Amino acid sequence: MTIAARAQQLARLFEQRVGEAPEGVWAAPGRANLIGEHTDYNGGFALPFGIEQCALVALRRRQDRTLHLASLQSGESQLSLAELTGERMDGWAAYVAGSAWSLIEAGARPSGFELLLDSDVPIGAGLSSSAALECATVSALSELWGFAATPIELARRAQRAENQVAGVPCGLMDQLASMCAQPGRVLFVDFQRTTVEALELPLEAAGLELLVVDTRAPHQLADGAYADRRRSCQQAAGALGVPLLRDAQLEALAHAALPAEEQRRARHVISENERVRAAVGILREGGPASRLGRLGPLLSASHASLRDDFEVSVPHLDVAQAAAESAGALGARLMGGGFGGSVLALLPRSARDPVESALRAAFRERGWSEPGLFPARPSAGARRVL
Repeated sequence: MTIAARAQQLARLFEQRVGEAPEGVWAAPGRANLIGEHTDYNGGFALPFGIEQCALVALRRRQDRTLHLASLQSGESQLSLAELTGERMDGWAAYVAGSAWSLIEAGARPSGFELLLDSDVPIGAGLSSSAALECATVSALSELWGFAATPIELARRAQRAENQVAGVPCGLMDQLASMCAQPGRVLFVDFQRTTVEALELPLEAAGLELLVVDTRAPHQLADGAYADRRRSCQQAAGALGVPLLRDAQLEALAHAALPAEEQRRARHVISENERVRAAVGILREGGPASRLGRLGPLLSASHASLRDDFEVSVPHLDVAQAAAESAGALGARLMGGGFGGSVLALLPRSARDPVESALRAAFRERGWSEPGLFPARPSAGARRVL
């Protein structure tokens, strides 16, 4: 079903539930990331993009201060504007409430509202289902509350919601990708300068595609491991005498007296930034689309670094990565924060069937649930669709 058809359907369901039509329906995509993991909060670089799977919110303002929130997938919740204090909340409603609170904190003049959510971004797959919901919500509320802001400013409001209310100390990549994504392009993001450059990714012309492998091993980023990695990066930067690891060099790291763990964490971030720059060089180069095949080894090296130096992989991710490559993928790597979630594989279109068969067989042999498999096609960012 197209996003336009889903929006029409959601609007009809909203009217049936509420008794009035919504004032609009807004969409924001989940996020995939070609390369550049755990670089955002280190002031580095990444190449994320929006995916076809998205969160849709139908919304209508209320005359009182009540927030009535409902999800086609996850039930209902009700609270008041007075309860939006920035305190931690649990459950899917935290991302909506946090987004509303973040806009109010920035000066928006709020009202109560009715919201109905429909999302097909897989939860726990490392595809930023939370950022999709946050970005759809801030897009809707900023318009209805008359809060003028750029997409980057709204991404920061969405990130603030996730950091403060959901309790995940994430960087800006997920929200920035969901807000700013463009069809057929990846976003070259410089997180120190907060700049976004859209680069064409002509996969079809190259006879290639990107395949998401949802391992069904849910990632948990609020349990302390993500925060530990971030803290190690900050400590390593301090020891190297730079404000952020983005400014560090591998040569300096080799001579630094750092604990072994911090040495590994810093090596991943510094080398990952170099891999992103190399990927950007390939994308900017022009010429035959076949050059995109050279991205494959960069993805594989990224996975090895995330596994060995940053230590955020798990067996499901390693098996998926190895199985995809052994069956014909040009490169593959874990994607997202790690500790579960998904692998992204770059492969010739002709290799899709053998790669998918190999992945299913590898998981079946280990008694694991069958992985979710679907193409990742760069798609549009947050927007009003109805």
